[in-house]
Amino acid sequence: QVQLVESGGGLVQAGGSLRLLCVYSGRILSSYAMGWFRQAPGKEREFVSAGTWSNGNTYYTDSVKGRFTISRDNAKNTVYLQMNSLKPEDTAVYYCAADMNYCSGYGCTDEYGYDYWGQGTQVTVSS
Repeated sequence: QVQLVESGGGLVQAGGSLRLLCVYSGRILSSYAMGWFRQAPGKEREFVSAGTWSNGNTYYTDSVKGRFTISRDNAKNTVYLQMNSLKPEDTAVYYCAADMNYCSGYGCTDEYGYDYWGQGTQVTVSS
């Protein structure tokens, strides 16, 4: 059984940093794409970042480019999202997800392509 557990969220002032962790267990192959999505109150869930480590590609939504970095440590079964220069509009519940199938480009940004999801971690950025 695959499980994804996020942590690292919290309350931070604008301009601050947080590092989210997604610890996964079960049959998560190193070839799986791993992604981060977020959902703000009253809004739909949106793509934030993803990585396909079989080829070293990473993807980011435009609003976080240059501020967020996704990485993965297979030895620790952990995916990270380093978030710097946080803004109030980054406030949301952040979800980790795993995609069993190969994805590239736009395909990695589609939440319906992901097979497993964590329970989410709250990130609140105060102004």
